[in-house]
Amino acid sequence: MITVVVGLQWGDEGKGKIIDYLSHRYDIVVRFQGGANAGHTVYHNNQSLVFHLLPTGIHRQNVTGVIGPGVALDPDQLLIELQKVEEISSSVKERLLIDPRCPVVLPVHKAIDGWEEELKGGVGTTKRGIGPTYRDHYARIGIRVGDTLNPDLLKSRLKLTLEFNNQILGARYGKPPFLFDDIYPELLEWGKKIKPMVRDTHKFIMDQIEAKKSVLFEGAQGALLDIFFGTYPYVTSSHTISSGALIGLGIPPQYVNEIIGVAKAYTTRVGKGPFPTEIHDETAQRLREQGNEYGATTGRPRRCGWLDLVLLKYSASINGVTSIALTKVDVLSGFPSVNVATAYRVESKTLDYPPSMTYELEKVEPLYKELQGWAAITDPKSIDDLPEELLKYIEFIEDYTSVKVRYVSYGKKSSEIIKID
Repeated sequence: MITVVVGLQWGDEGKGKIIDYLSHRYDIVVRFQGGANAGHTVYHNNQSLVFHLLPTGIHRQNVTGVIGPGVALDPDQLLIELQKVEEISSSVKERLLIDPRCPVVLPVHKAIDGWEEELKGGVGTTKRGIGPTYRDHYARIGIRVGDTLNPDLLKSRLKLTLEFNNQILGARYGKPPFLFDDIYPELLEWGKKIKPMVRDTHKFIMDQIEAKKSVLFEGAQGALLDIFFGTYPYVTSSHTISSGALIGLGIPPQYVNEIIGVAKAYTTRVGKGPFPTEIHDETAQRLREQGNEYGATTGRPRRCGWLDLVLLKYSASINGVTSIALTKVDVLSGFPSVNVATAYRVESKTLDYPPSMTYELEKVEPLYKELQGWAAITDPKSIDDLPEELLKYIEFIEDYTSVKVRYVSYGKKSSEIIKID
C-alpha cells in the first residue's frame, strides 16, 4: 500500500496527527518536500512533539523514516530533532535514511530570507532560508548533503555559493559576507555525523515497494501554498500537492494507491495573501483560542475564517484525493450555526471555481450556506456517536466536493479520530 498525505488548505490542517494515527500501519514514512519551515505536531505519552524535518511517526519503533531528495535540509535543526526524539524513542538514527541529493540550508540562506522579508514586507516567510536554498539548487550552485561527505568537492561548491550569496548580502542589504572558513569545517563535521544515515532513498523505496512493504508519503504545508498552484506569490517554495511526492522522490505515479487530503472543519492561514472567508470579529478570536491557532514553527497567530468549499474542491481536484480527513471538528462545537462558502461573487458574476490569479481572488465575496451547529463531542466510539448536525455538515462537504470524508478528528491525541468505513 502506497499512500500520500497532503494538506488541502494553507497548511496547519493537522497533518501531523493524521500521519501519526496512520503510521503504525506503515513500514516506512517518507517526507518528500519543504524544510524546517513546516511543523507537524503530535502528542506522544502526553508530550508534545513537533517534527520540522524528521518524518512524522519515526518515534514509533516499527517505522523507518526517510528524508527524500526534495527536502531542504537544515543541519542544525536536524541534529536538534534527532536528539529530542531519541529521548523518547530508541534507535532513531538506525531507522532514518537521508538522501544525498537533499539541498542543504546554509546560514547565509537564512540571513537573506530574513533581510528580504524585512526589506519589502515579503510574503510571510518563516525566515528559515528555504526559498534561497531552493533558488541556489535550481541555479545549480547549491550544496547538497552528499557534498558534505567529499571535502574537496565541498570546498569548491561552497566557494561558489558563497561568492553568489555574499554579493547579494552586500549589494542589496549592505550586510557583511559569510566567511568560508567559518562554514566549511562545520559542514564537514556535520557530514561526518550524518554519514551513516545517508543513502540513495529512491532505490531504497523502490526496493521496499517491490518487497510489498507499505509506504506513506508525507507532505508539508498545504495545496494552497504550492509554488505553482497556490496563491502566488504568497506561497512556499516547493511542490506541496500530491504530485510533488513523485517529483521529490522520483516515484512513478502508478505505484500510488490512495491520496488522503487533510482539511480543517474551518479555515486558517498564516502570513499575507488572499483569504476569502476570513473573519475578524469575536468569532475569529474564539476559533483561534479554542483551536490553539498559533504556528508550530513561528508561534504566529493564525488568521481564522469559515470553511471555504470552493477552494477545498479545487484542492481536492489538483491533488486527486481519494478521501478527506476532516480535523478539529470539536473546535466548532457549541456554535449555534456555522457557515460554509459555496460560491464567490465578483461584480455581477457568480463563481464556483477560484480565479487562477491572486489579484482576482482578492476581490471575491464569499457566498455562504448557513448550517446548524453541534453540541460538544464526548468520547465517541464510532460515527454513530457523533452529533447528527456534524454528520450533516460532513455530508454537505462530501456532496459539494464529490469526495468521501473517511477520517474525523476531534481532539489533540492521535487516538481521537473516528474512521468511517
